Amino acid sequence: MATNIQAIAGQLQASLDPTQRHQAEQGLKLEETKPGFSLSLLQIVNTDSFPQATRLASALFFKNFVRRNWTDEDGNHKLPADEVSTIKSELIGLMVKVPSTLQAQLGDAISVIADSDFYARWDTLVDDLVSRLTPDNATVNNGVLKVAHSVFKKWEPLYRSDELFTEINHVLSRFAQPFLQLWANEDQVIAASETDAAALKEHLVTLDLVILLLYDLSCQDLPPQFEDNMVQIAALLHKYLTFDATAAQTDDEDEAGPLEEVRADIFRVLILYTQKYEDAFGPHLAQFVSTTWNMLTSVGPETKYDLVVARALEFLTTVAGIQSHAQSFNTPEVLGQVTEKVVIPNLSLRDSDIELFEDEPIEFIRRDLEGSDDGSRRRCATNFLKRLMEQFEKEVTTVVLRYIEHFLAEYAKDRQANWKAKDTAVHLFSSIAAKGTATAAKGVLSVNPNVDVIDFFQDNIAEDLTNDAAPVLLKVDAIKYLYIFRSILNAPQWQAAFPLLVQHLNNSNYVVYTYAAIAVDRALYLTNEANEPIIPRDTIVPLAKDLLSHLFALITKDTKPEKVQENEFLMKCVMRVLIVIRDGALPIADLITTNLVNITKVIRHNPSNPGFCYYHFESLGALIRFGGPTQPDKLEAALFPVFMEVLQSSVDEFTPYIFQLYAAIVASSPSPTLSPNFQALVAPILTLSMWDSRGNIPALTRLLTTILPKGAAGIAAASQTESILIIFQKLIATKANETHAMDLLESVVLSFPAEALQPYWTSLLQLLFARLSGSPTENFKLRFVRFYHLVSALTEKGLGADFFIGVADTVQENVFTPIYTTIILPETQKLSRPTDRKTATVSLTKTLADSEAFATRYAKRGWTITCETLLKLLINPPLPTQSSDV
Repeated sequence: MATNIQAIAGQLQASLDPTQRHQAEQGLKLEETKPGFSLSLLQIVNTDSFPQATRLASALFFKNFVRRNWTDEDGNHKLPADEVSTIKSELIGLMVKVPSTLQAQLGDAISVIADSDFYARWDTLVDDLVSRLTPDNATVNNGVLKVAHSVFKKWEPLYRSDELFTEINHVLSRFAQPFLQLWANEDQVIAASETDAAALKEHLVTLDLVILLLYDLSCQDLPPQFEDNMVQIAALLHKYLTFDATAAQTDDEDEAGPLEEVRADIFRVLILYTQKYEDAFGPHLAQFVSTTWNMLTSVGPETKYDLVVARALEFLTTVAGIQSHAQSFNTPEVLGQVTEKVVIPNLSLRDSDIELFEDEPIEFIRRDLEGSDDGSRRRCATNFLKRLMEQFEKEVTTVVLRYIEHFLAEYAKDRQANWKAKDTAVHLFSSIAAKGTATAAKGVLSVNPNVDVIDFFQDNIAEDLTNDAAPVLLKVDAIKYLYIFRSILNAPQWQAAFPLLVQHLNNSNYVVYTYAAIAVDRALYLTNEANEPIIPRDTIVPLAKDLLSHLFALITKDTKPEKVQENEFLMKCVMRVLIVIRDGALPIADLITTNLVNITKVIRHNPSNPGFCYYHFESLGALIRFGGPTQPDKLEAALFPVFMEVLQSSVDEFTPYIFQLYAAIVASSPSPTLSPNFQALVAPILTLSMWDSRGNIPALTRLLTTILPKGAAGIAAASQTESILIIFQKLIATKANETHAMDLLESVVLSFPAEALQPYWTSLLQLLFARLSGSPTENFKLRFVRFYHLVSALTEKGLGADFFIGVADTVQENVFTPIYTTIILPETQKLSRPTDRKTATVSLTKTLADSEAFATRYAKRGWTITCETLLKLLINPPLPTQSSDV
């Protein structure tokens, strides 16, 4: 065992070296198939003599091993029972004593295990955690609380159910009182440690974990133990919201310290309690509102306070959403103070924002446009203002417009020096002009009737799109304004504005041309009420060559793989242009193909941006879709070799994309037969090991089902039919893959001549009947019924109802009768796709008209119930399905 431990540790260490990583990973894959591998990993984590990096690699590998191997799709343990038991008994003890970097990985592993086993198969966990709590040992307590948080945090997004509350009550009955006692102890220990910076910071980490658990335990319902102690809980929350020991301060202006983390998480609890438990918490609310106001009007602009300020603003937003509390804001004086002292300081640009704009432009864009700045000061100040607008629309509009006019006047005094004033004005106006939630597809759909969005654009914003000397951030504001209010502009207004956006793709500033690409993409997506594009296709086709050439040049101006794929917004714009121009891409197909192929060759060496890769392959898909029917050979010659290089390089992230694109090439080609390239590809994709990767299965299924109609004859001649059916057998064995299995089986039945499948029919029905006799999902039953009707309808291929009955009898005499009466006929009514209902109609009609078995063997009742089912199918709409697994 010791030698084995040393070997595993050596491979983990080697996996950290890029030159040895691949070989080490292969060795670890071999080791993980051996009994006790997971326990060896934990032993390495627990051994101080191993380097810290090796122990961390072992903890990380253990976490990922548990994710892959703890349970199967039915929830059964994949590891031996004794190994499962040992992991559960040892893991908590190990977690509480290792360094925090290792605790994080082990905590994630515990969370995975708990998702499966807690609490029905791990009912000792809470008692184990409680038994390890100490009065004042922060290291041990932090380990215990991290485990508890990793387990209990899963409750928040879950729907209320008896099962969920049984689990929560199990936890509360054992954990709530020790938890409250620990909190009281921590309060005393923190008071005694106020002058000891190291101890204080360690115990503030414990306190923060306590606050996180307070949220976890309250997220579904207010625990009775907490309601009974609400006075003490509110007092402690308020105490640490205002706690300000000198020893807890940090010198770092950018990184939040433990005190800031505690305050931010207290606000998170306050938001929850205000939203859900106002009856119990309402009497304590006023003191928190007052404290929050004082904090927001005194806190500095340093980045380390950003999360606290954002959460504080979220809390006030929540309070303002409650009618009884919102009235305290409803005077012009208070609204003016709120706007001037809270909203504007947090909505205005700071030096740190400008630094981010200049130093990390792609991060600036993502935070601003993708909503990843949900916790930013500017976004939360905007949300607070919007919530006040919901309550007092006209009053807030009047107050804020005064400030907008003030900032615009300041800008007019000195346009170069005071450009930030205009930025603030534009953001204030956007905040009060937009109503409701902006959609990703169409932006803002409703606006404040007390302002004019178009007039404000024409009077104040359009100039920044036409003035080359305008500050770049004002150009960004102008483009973003069009992006936000894109659905408010009508077609003539867009046709005037669109050339200005395209022009800004030539801007030298990274953020400006990226925002322009984003806005172009969304503008091209817009349609009117008749579902016609706002920007007509005919206006884009003449621009396409220059537009795409410039976008490709921007994408590839830095040739490093990580830089080429850095900006997914540019590639998304390429995709949108190709989708819009459709076959208008044919005259410039060489330009498009060359650039997309070259980008593929670069990024395959280091795929690092999934969003970019997705839009890149969607662009290739659009090119194939619209170019394949007229230029199949040319496209295949350009794309097939580079795609094969990607597969041979084992770029796992790209493999599913490549299979899907191969399928698209086959499907788009007008040729009724497979090209030599795809004939040669059949054998490799029929290798069973290719189907081991779960991520490859949907794409491989699509490729194979696309190949079969054109290549079935060659496949049958090469004696490869059985290989396909073996793949079907592999897929049908798991619920996760049953849809793909049935897609493949239907394609086989449609593509192969009946005689080629004759030897396999009995085995096929055996597999299907075995699934039906177990615990079939609703999805599988519907797919089986769909398959039956397909076979029953294909009488011209020598199939039909009598054929199916005959094969079923070879599996088990008379097995067809219960399947037909309890599954096929009842489930037929649930078929929802028009194609499936049409097939079922043909199937049942042919059964009634042509089936000998139904005329003789099942004449007494079978013909009648089949006729009834057919009539219901023709008259009634589809029945709703009864299960969520469809």
